[in-house]
Amino acid sequence: MNGKNGLTYRDAGVDIDAGNALVDRIKPLVKATRRIGADADIGGFGGLFDLAACKFRDPVLVAANDGVGTKLAVAIEAGIHGFVGIDLVAMSVNDLVVQGAEPLFFLDYFATGRLSVDTAAEVVAGIAEGCKMAGCALIGGETAEMPGMYKDGDYDLAGFAVGAVERNGILPRDSVRDGDVILGIASSGVHSNGFSLVRKIVEHSGLSYAAPSPFSDGETLGAALTVPTRIYVKPVLAAQKETGAIKALAHITGGGFVDNIPRVLPAGLSARVDLSAVKVPKVFGWLAKVGGLDQAELVRTFNCGIGMIAVVAPEDADRVAAALAAAGESVVRFGEMIADPEGPRTLFDGELRL
Repeated sequence: MNGKNGLTYRDAGVDIDAGNALVDRIKPLVKATRRIGADADIGGFGGLFDLAACKFRDPVLVAANDGVGTKLAVAIEAGIHGFVGIDLVAMSVNDLVVQGAEPLFFLDYFATGRLSVDTAAEVVAGIAEGCKMAGCALIGGETAEMPGMYKDGDYDLAGFAVGAVERNGILPRDSVRDGDVILGIASSGVHSNGFSLVRKIVEHSGLSYAAPSPFSDGETLGAALTVPTRIYVKPVLAAQKETGAIKALAHITGGGFVDNIPRVLPAGLSARVDLSAVKVPKVFGWLAKVGGLDQAELVRTFNCGIGMIAVVAPEDADRVAAALAAAGESVVRFGEMIADPEGPRTLFDGELRL
């Protein structure tokens, strides 16, 4: 109570001053993400973006939104928050680039029961870093303090990205054919999908997130599991600009190879992939061993070491792979397209090298 004035918003659990302190803390982070088309400060009722300044000729806007899922539960329990901002950006901008789009701007939503300025600032710092990695501007967001909706210390995130692509550059193209090559681009680890199963396996292991990682020397289990999702935007756009040869891309997220590769396949074609070609990060071997996971469960839940695939003509495979490698990506020849109108959309050869 506040004497004769009765109850205050702070008494109800909402600290406006903390929210304002957060805005002041993150303004320099947001400013560092400015790019052509976005040079306004945050704090207005809406974020501004000047599409004309980007000099597109015939642009089509592409939008995506996503969250980080239960990877947040690991972040909260382990007390490490900066990486989830990168994850949040990655999940949306990677979905833009697979349609050929350049991410232009990003907005975030941060919801919590009681606002910790330090935690929120750490998360937003990660978001800003992710935006810089993707070349998009953080032009706004919402911080919602909602007492009673979340336990103290808990929070949730959502991200929203908008990009643009020239109309004649939209992917997937309708030229995907039998015999086209599938290139696999390496992941950085688990990324942001499958963490409900990851958490169950950790519980089964009896380890805490503060324990030394059994598969990665010199770091805790929590840190090893929460390596940020790789952002593929700049390397993929650079490779496409150099070669013009990428016909289709797929972001390997929830559902693994089984569900995500078919999303870019035309009718009558299937993808035959060679699992033995993948350099599988050690984390997946540990998860498989401790959780008793068979290969079928791994490939329909996790990325297993391949975070994105590209479909190219056979004669273009080497130069696209070289362009991606020159931009810093690890690339393998992962498989090929086959005519198979009646069969499964994704066929597997070989075994994962766990």
